[in-house]
Amino acid sequence: MRIALFEPEIAGNVGAVMRLCACLGASVDLIEPLGFAWDDRRVRRAAMDYIDHVAVTRHASFAAFLATLGQSRLVLFTTKTDQNAYAFPYRADDVLLFGKESAGVTAEVLAAADARVRLPMRAEVRSLNLATSAALALGEALRQTGGLPG
Repeated sequence: MRIALFEPEIAGNVGAVMRLCACLGASVDLIEPLGFAWDDRRVRRAAMDYIDHVAVTRHASFAAFLATLGQSRLVLFTTKTDQNAYAFPYRADDVLLFGKESAGVTAEVLAAADARVRLPMRAEVRSLNLATSAALALGEALRQTGGLPG
Protein backbone atom coordinates (compact mmCIF):
# COMPACT_ATOMS: atom_id res chain seq x y z
CA MET A 1 0.00 0.00 0.00
CA ARG A 2 1.12 3.55 -0.73
CA ILE A 3 0.37 7.01 0.63
CA ALA A 4 0.58 9.77 -1.99
CA LEU A 5 0.76 13.44 -1.06
CA PHE A 6 -0.25 15.94 -3.73
CA GLU A 7 1.93 19.06 -3.53
CA PRO A 8 2.39 18.96 0.26
CA GLU A 9 3.22 22.31 1.82
CA ILE A 10 4.36 21.54 5.36
CA ALA A 11 7.62 19.68 5.96
CA GLY A 12 6.51 18.47 9.39
CA ASN A 13 3.45 16.76 7.92
CA VAL A 14 5.56 14.99 5.31
CA GLY A 15 7.99 13.85 7.99
CA ALA A 16 5.13 12.54 10.15
CA VAL A 17 3.65 10.64 7.19
CA MET A 18 7.07 9.17 6.43
CA ARG A 19 7.37 7.97 10.02
CA LEU A 20 3.83 6.53 9.88
CA CYS A 21 4.62 4.63 6.70
CA ALA A 22 7.93 3.35 8.07
CA CYS A 23 6.09 1.94 11.09
CA LEU A 24 3.22 0.39 9.11
CA GLY A 25 5.13 -0.81 6.05
CA ALA A 26 3.75 1.50 3.38
CA SER A 27 5.65 3.59 0.87
CA VAL A 28 5.30 7.33 0.24
CA ASP A 29 4.84 9.19 -3.03
CA LEU A 30 5.45 12.94 -3.06
CA ILE A 31 3.92 14.79 -6.00
CA GLU A 32 5.77 18.02 -6.71
CA PRO A 33 6.02 20.90 -6.41
CA LEU A 34 6.63 20.72 -2.67
CA GLY A 35 5.91 23.76 -0.55
CA PHE A 36 9.31 23.55 1.15
CA ALA A 37 12.91 22.70 0.37
CA TRP A 38 13.35 18.91 0.43
CA ASP A 39 16.52 19.21 2.47
CA ASP A 40 14.57 21.11 5.11
CA ARG A 41 15.71 19.81 8.49
CA ARG A 42 12.09 19.79 9.69
CA VAL A 43 11.37 16.76 7.49
CA ARG A 44 14.21 14.83 9.08
CA ARG A 45 13.25 16.04 12.56
CA ALA A 46 9.66 14.81 12.16
CA ALA A 47 10.66 11.56 10.43
CA MET A 48 13.67 11.06 12.76
CA ASP A 49 15.64 7.90 12.10
CA TYR A 50 12.52 6.32 10.57
CA ILE A 51 13.44 8.05 7.32
CA ASP A 52 15.85 5.18 6.67
CA HIS A 53 13.00 2.64 6.89
CA VAL A 54 10.57 4.01 4.32
CA ALA A 55 10.61 4.09 0.52
CA VAL A 56 9.95 7.62 -0.70
CA THR A 57 9.47 8.45 -4.38
CA ARG A 58 9.29 12.01 -5.63
CA HIS A 59 7.36 12.73 -8.83
CA ALA A 60 7.94 15.89 -10.89
CA SER A 61 4.22 16.20 -11.70
CA PHE A 62 0.86 14.55 -11.26
CA ALA A 63 1.15 13.07 -14.75
CA ALA A 64 4.50 11.48 -13.84
CA PHE A 65 2.92 10.04 -10.69
CA LEU A 66 -0.05 8.60 -12.63
CA ALA A 67 2.37 6.74 -14.88
CA THR A 68 3.52 4.69 -11.84
CA LEU A 69 0.08 3.42 -10.79
CA GLY A 70 -0.21 0.36 -13.00
CA GLN A 71 -3.33 -1.54 -11.90
CA SER A 72 -3.49 0.15 -8.48
CA ARG A 73 -6.57 2.17 -7.61
CA LEU A 74 -6.19 5.82 -6.70
CA VAL A 75 -8.31 6.46 -3.59
CA LEU A 76 -8.66 10.18 -2.89
CA PHE A 77 -9.40 11.36 0.63
CA THR A 78 -11.51 14.50 0.34
CA THR A 79 -14.22 16.45 2.11
CA LYS A 80 -16.06 16.64 -1.24
CA THR A 81 -17.85 13.29 -1.05
CA ASP A 82 -20.31 11.42 1.12
CA GLN A 83 -18.55 8.02 0.80
CA ASN A 84 -17.44 7.05 4.32
CA ALA A 85 -13.80 5.96 4.41
CA TYR A 86 -14.65 3.25 6.96
CA ALA A 87 -17.31 1.70 4.72
CA PHE A 88 -15.10 1.67 1.63
CA PRO A 89 -13.60 -1.74 0.64
CA TYR A 90 -9.84 -1.26 0.28
CA ARG A 91 -7.43 -3.45 -1.68
CA ALA A 92 -3.84 -4.18 -0.72
CA ASP A 93 -2.45 -2.37 -3.78
CA ASP A 94 -4.45 0.84 -3.30
CA VAL A 95 -2.75 4.22 -3.38
CA LEU A 96 -4.25 6.53 -0.75
CA LEU A 97 -4.04 10.11 -2.03
CA PHE A 98 -4.18 13.30 0.05
CA GLY A 99 -4.28 16.87 -1.22
CA LYS A 100 -2.20 19.83 -0.19
CA GLU A 101 -2.95 21.35 3.18
CA SER A 102 -4.27 24.71 1.96
CA ALA A 103 -6.30 23.77 -1.10
CA GLY A 104 -6.76 20.02 -1.50
CA VAL A 105 -6.44 18.83 -5.10
CA THR A 106 -7.06 20.23 -8.56
CA ALA A 107 -9.97 19.29 -10.82
CA GLU A 108 -7.54 17.13 -12.83
CA VAL A 109 -6.62 15.12 -9.74
CA LEU A 110 -10.23 14.83 -8.64
CA ALA A 111 -11.19 13.47 -12.06
CA ALA A 112 -8.32 10.94 -12.06
CA ALA A 113 -9.33 9.33 -8.75
CA ASP A 114 -10.86 5.88 -8.97
CA ALA A 115 -12.67 6.49 -5.68
CA ARG A 116 -13.31 9.41 -3.34
CA VAL A 117 -13.76 8.83 0.36
CA ARG A 118 -14.24 11.03 3.41
CA LEU A 119 -13.06 10.59 6.97
CA PRO A 120 -16.05 11.28 9.19
CA MET A 121 -15.84 14.32 11.46
CA ARG A 122 -18.10 16.76 13.21
CA ALA A 123 -19.92 19.22 10.94
CA GLU A 124 -18.67 22.33 12.71
CA VAL A 125 -15.00 21.70 11.87
CA ARG A 126 -13.31 21.97 8.47
CA SER A 127 -10.72 19.21 8.25
CA LEU A 128 -8.20 17.02 10.01
CA ASN A 129 -4.44 17.54 9.91
CA LEU A 130 -2.84 15.85 6.88
CA ALA A 131 -0.70 13.44 8.91
CA THR A 132 -3.62 12.57 11.20
CA SER A 133 -5.81 11.87 8.17
CA ALA A 134 -3.14 9.66 6.65
CA ALA A 135 -2.81 7.71 9.90
CA LEU A 136 -6.55 7.06 10.17
CA ALA A 137 -6.79 6.11 6.50
CA LEU A 138 -3.76 3.84 6.37
CA GLY A 139 -4.71 2.12 9.60
CA GLU A 140 -8.19 1.29 8.31
CA ALA A 141 -6.99 0.24 4.86
CA LEU A 142 -4.34 -2.08 6.33
CA ARG A 143 -6.83 -3.47 8.88
CA GLN A 144 -9.29 -4.34 6.13
CA THR A 145 -6.67 -5.95 3.91
CA GLY A 146 -4.88 -7.86 6.67
CA GLY A 147 -1.75 -5.77 6.19
CA LEU A 148 -1.20 -4.47 9.72
CA PRO A 149 2.25 -5.45 10.98
CA GLY A 150 2.84 -7.58 14.04
